[in-house]
Amino acid sequence: MASLTGFGVIGIVIGVGWLLAKAGVLALEQRRLMSNLAFTVASPALLCSLMATADLGRVFARSALASYGAIVLTAVAAAVVARCLFHRRLAEGTLSTLLAAYSNAGNLGLPVAAYALGDITWIVPILVLQVAVLQPVALALLDAATAAERGRPASGWRLASLPFRNPLTVGVLVGLALNVADVTLPPVLGQPLSMVGDAAVPLMLIAFGVSLCLDPKPAGGAEAVESWVVIALKVLIQPSAAFALASFLGLGTEARHAVTVIACLPPAQNIFVFASRYGVRLTFARDTIFRATAVSAAVLLLVATVLV
Repeated sequence: MASLTGFGVIGIVIGVGWLLAKAGVLALEQRRLMSNLAFTVASPALLCSLMATADLGRVFARSALASYGAIVLTAVAAAVVARCLFHRRLAEGTLSTLLAAYSNAGNLGLPVAAYALGDITWIVPILVLQVAVLQPVALALLDAATAAERGRPASGWRLASLPFRNPLTVGVLVGLALNVADVTLPPVLGQPLSMVGDAAVPLMLIAFGVSLCLDPKPAGGAEAVESWVVIALKVLIQPSAAFALASFLGLGTEARHAVTVIACLPPAQNIFVFASRYGVRLTFARDTIFRATAVSAAVLLLVATVLV
């Protein structure tokens, strides 16, 4: 039960954003400002700090293969479903794929790993894969697709320079460089970086709460069906695939339990920030994250209790 504390914390901060919007203190303009601050300043600082101190050796552990395989299988399935079943274009399909494959490994994954698994290092491979591979690839696709839809097809130079123009990817690359070079920033640089990074999660969650209050309400019909399909892929199919792959690889009971619990995490709130930044299916992203977080709490409790 202690691992579910993270869900309660997230819900309270989102509720603060909702109440502030309801009281007229925050409007949609402030939500956009907070999303932009999180995307361009706070999240890059957080990712840089995280990657600079991550245990990269954990990334190559055998148990990580089960997690990686489950994420890849889920991402492929989500991309196929988005394109073939719901006929989504590249930007829309990319967002759906992120919602199905990209976990809330930071502000939910860390407490779950600490309390439910007793070892925070279980979440490290997921964090590294997401911020170093999934996020840059997805943002590159979103950038190229939205540019093309606005009549500015991406040139070869634009695509090649994407990693150096996207603040999130820059934060990851700088953090990885510091880690590999075994460089520790002096306090005069490290402490401001950490302070700015600490603002990322509250900014994202409060902006999310404002959106719940002021943005258009959940759509019905095919939109709702697609949302629930994405949720099923994230909180049911991905954990099942992780458990199956862990069993196939001959991992022990503890490792099977850990990779399955980690795979139950809901989509990350920063996907909402991506949707806001690129103007792609903002309401769909918000509703899917909200629903998936509620469903994930029940699934995670069941898995953490049964697979012991």
